[in-house]
Amino acid sequence: MVITEKNFYKATNPARTLVARNVEDQKCYIDFSEVRGEDIISTIKDSITVWNTDIPTCNLFTGHIGCGKSTELLRLQVELETEGFHVVYFESSEDLEITDVDIADVFLAIASRISKSLDTIVLEEPKKFQELLQGAWNILNSEVTGVKAKIPGVPEVGVNLDGQKFSLSLGIGEITTKMKSDSTLRTKINQYLGPQKTNLIQAINQELLEPAISKLKQQGKNGLVVIVDNLDRIDNTVKPWGRTQQEYLFVDQGEYLTKLNCHVIYTMPLALKFSNEYGILTQRFPERPKILPMVPVKWSDGRIHERGLALMRQMILARAFPNLAPEDRLNKVTEIFDTPETLDRLCQVSGGHVRDILKLLNPWIMKDKIFPLQSNTLEQIIRELRNDFSLRLSAEEWQLLRHVKETKEVSDDQGYQKLIRSRFVFEYRDKGELWFDVNPILAESENCQNQDIQD
Repeated sequence: MVITEKNFYKATNPARTLVARNVEDQKCYIDFSEVRGEDIISTIKDSITVWNTDIPTCNLFTGHIGCGKSTELLRLQVELETEGFHVVYFESSEDLEITDVDIADVFLAIASRISKSLDTIVLEEPKKFQELLQGAWNILNSEVTGVKAKIPGVPEVGVNLDGQKFSLSLGIGEITTKMKSDSTLRTKINQYLGPQKTNLIQAINQELLEPAISKLKQQGKNGLVVIVDNLDRIDNTVKPWGRTQQEYLFVDQGEYLTKLNCHVIYTMPLALKFSNEYGILTQRFPERPKILPMVPVKWSDGRIHERGLALMRQMILARAFPNLAPEDRLNKVTEIFDTPETLDRLCQVSGGHVRDILKLLNPWIMKDKIFPLQSNTLEQIIRELRNDFSLRLSAEEWQLLRHVKETKEVSDDQGYQKLIRSRFVFEYRDKGELWFDVNPILAESENCQNQDIQD
């Protein structure tokens, strides 16, 4: 099959996540674990399937936004299902208002998703949970009507149209839909549920998780795993009492996140790894966060990382020629790019960030419109992106970037947290070596030349 510009454009959409259970997506998947330091997904899977099958586990998974976490977690979902586990994967950004997240919001989202996924399993009516939700529902009704008491004639939350059966997922959905769209109501509900988070966790464990797992095992399943993706995208806004949202959720409330009686995996903001609170965070969770680093295209001393570069080439070529063997794809480079060096330039300037390379390639296809893609167009896109990045940097931040470029190190300074969160600095690991480097888009800027370095 001949690749067309339009098909290649669709295949390189940066917003598209490869889904492991999709046969066509499997052809485009590249396993970068050998150059990322370890196969983190296998480590998490073994923790669940080998070492702690009947003991609840809690893992944190982090990395730069766009580095491939969702793709890896979807691969983990398929592998765990193959091992006989019932897996609930969801993107928390669909359920939560990421600018304002409270611990109760997270638990309600998890309970709702689990309940929906178990619609074929009959569980006893969760009375404690229903009581908590009804209390929240009454608050919503009183806020809307201005009446500070339950309104006669208002139906109970979560009861279906015939008034006969309570649905946990329906009840939570009725509440969270209103909460997400109204910050005042969200605050009121969290003020009600927040002090009762211990009761909320007990209700989830006793009335949902434990009976569900028992029923799943009767069906031959080995257990239940919940994967909460996109929680790493919550804003780092400051709560009214002065605590950042990320530190509040993962540090202050971290211990509660570990209390669910099933296997849970949360994605965590990478910036927390460089927070002064990181030491406290690691004490709240049973295992240290698992980090998915960039794909190295250079070593810390500037030498080309041949294997990392080769895998990045394959990531691009697999989307053009998914049905060809890796070695055969290399013979097709000039059908897509004007020279093999142009493809290498694309891979190197991406810094090994798997979404950023697509964000360079996608507009490039649109500009050139026809194969082979020209190197001068790529350079134009690089310059435009560098100018956009540069406008967001202060003199102090340029100084921090020059320091990173020279030393390959960062500290827990707040400035470094911003640079990492903004993808101006990348983290790399390979065979025990850890280093940081400036995003190549910025590293080539005159402002980032190694001058006046101060420790």
